[in-house]
Amino acid sequence: MPRSAPVDGFSLAYERHGAGPPVILLHGWPGTRRDYRELIPRLAGEADLVVPDLRGFGESGRPAEAPASAYAAPAQAASVRALAVELGLERAVLVGYDVGSRVAQEIARTAPAEVRGMVLAPPMPGIGDRILSAGAVREFWYQPFHQLALAEELMALGPPAVRAYLRHFWSHWSADGWEPPADELDRLVAAYSAPGAFAASINWYRAGAGAIARSLAETAPAPEERIAAPTLVVWGDQEPLFPLEWADRIGEFFADATLEVLPGIGHFTPLEAPDAVAGGVRRMLARTSG
Repeated sequence: MPRSAPVDGFSLAYERHGAGPPVILLHGWPGTRRDYRELIPRLAGEADLVVPDLRGFGESGRPAEAPASAYAAPAQAASVRALAVELGLERAVLVGYDVGSRVAQEIARTAPAEVRGMVLAPPMPGIGDRILSAGAVREFWYQPFHQLALAEELMALGPPAVRAYLRHFWSHWSADGWEPPADELDRLVAAYSAPGAFAASINWYRAGAGAIARSLAETAPAPEERIAAPTLVVWGDQEPLFPLEWADRIGEFFADATLEVLPGIGHFTPLEAPDAVAGGVRRMLARTSG
């Protein structure tokens, strides 16, 4: 497995497939780069696909001495940007959902010249204090829970505990009737059961990068400061964490965004709707060519 040069002590494990214009695929929590296993065969004949494990996830580095802030969006973005430079990728299309969506938005906001376009699934900005509604509180309980030492202690009980915990999210956040195959859940449990792996993954939340902290702190930028990269937002109408009505403020944060609603799709967009996401990437590549 190739690995990037370290940034702040973190080296990213990554896969690279295909040839053509560069596309970087950024995964979510609780996932790894295998979140894009269905997209790779659909797009490898048309694009240069780079699929990293983000800092602290999968086979990427998680230095024991690193503070939680080293896993936040700016730090994650620094590693992804450095990987792109190392591999000679120029103006990549960024694809992301969940944590990966936030990281892609951070790159587009702070380094717009490096981004050709984006294909993103929630979370998106504009949620605001709706994140504190009764329904949202029932869904986002895990984010304050991840602040507790108890979260690590329970996962340290071993793979059965990790399996029960992760399976809850993959089953509950997906659309009705979809969950990962047993062998893929086995791989995920093995990744998150490795020493230090679960604690590293939840440092995203401990750094204040989760949806609750971000939504309550965000303010709409001035029009000239909106994210400029052409962006396709793909949003499942069965998304339990981020209801479709929360898409109403995308235009306040993006200068050029299009919303595509995916019927019958939940949170895990690259796996639940790979054809739709692959089609969105193709359209973004065609639109931004030249």
